[in-house]
Amino acid sequence: MKVSVTTNYFNLSDKDLKQMSQLGVDCIDFGNGSSFPGVKEQGYPDLDALLKQKRRIRSWGLDINRVTLPNITENFMNGREDSERIIENAVNSVKVFGEAGIKIVRQRFAGDVFYGLTTPYQAIQRGGVISRGESLGFKKEKADTPTLEESLKWREKFNEVYRQLVPIAEDYDVKIGMHPSDSPHPDSPFGGLGYHRIIDEFPNKNVGYIYCVGTRAEEGGSQLVLDEINHYGRKGRLFLIHFRNVRGSLATTKAFEEALLDDGDLNMFKILLELKKVGFDGCINPDHVPIMEGDLPDTDAKWSHSNVGWSSSSIGFAYSVGYIKALLKALNEFTG
Repeated sequence: MKVSVTTNYFNLSDKDLKQMSQLGVDCIDFGNGSSFPGVKEQGYPDLDALLKQKRRIRSWGLDINRVTLPNITENFMNGREDSERIIENAVNSVKVFGEAGIKIVRQRFAGDVFYGLTTPYQAIQRGGVISRGESLGFKKEKADTPTLEESLKWREKFNEVYRQLVPIAEDYDVKIGMHPSDSPHPDSPFGGLGYHRIIDEFPNKNVGYIYCVGTRAEEGGSQLVLDEINHYGRKGRLFLIHFRNVRGSLATTKAFEEALLDDGDLNMFKILLELKKVGFDGCINPDHVPIMEGDLPDTDAKWSHSNVGWSSSSIGFAYSVGYIKALLKALNEFTG
């Protein structure tokens, strides 16, 4: 297993790459599909610019692990936008990334998360660490969620996209990984039931998961995470692991808070043991890193109480990467 970090911008500085290299990061995950050169101009990334950046990243001893395709928009999912162009851009993006030798892509879909059902808040934890919290209890007037009929229509639009992406991914030896719905409210497209449905509908081996430990723990705690890792891992469908700890879950406390890796409800070493047991050999990515003294909040206002994307000189990222590397070293000693 290796360690990757997520960045939401393409133009990484020498300082970024130097610090990643010094921390012992192995790979970079690009989380923002619109950040690649060419996307705004032609709808999909420019291959030459991508290859140039890949060579630069490799010169620091790193590599690109996962990238993100241009978003499938709300207008498309609701049938209000030209379908051909949106899907064509996604297909062309897979081809470009495949030609660049990048093996994992993620496709984002508007509407895969139900907003307005919880109240987000700033959680204060050990020594004043800031993290993201969400509670069902504080929200007295909840937003409407889709009906069954609307959910089925949404799923058909999702299938329309995947029906065209999957054959291209197979041709170009690219894996399509899906992140679970965060927050994992009942009936959300990629909550527990909908998440599993992806590989029911598309049993192709190039279809699988960017498995987020924290998001799935938000739904059902530690045992759910271990069970799902065992289930998906035995099928070879785990492509990347988002590694974060939480306190509480929507099923138990009706709320959750993200936490430092050593300070939540989950035993992160047991999770690595389960991953090794099922043969996972991909990247472990510290995700939604709590904000420590001296760190700046994420540039995306939705995640103002945690750091989703890499920030140079981030104490939280340095702590998280070091903790994961220590766990991996201990795992090798423990299991032989």
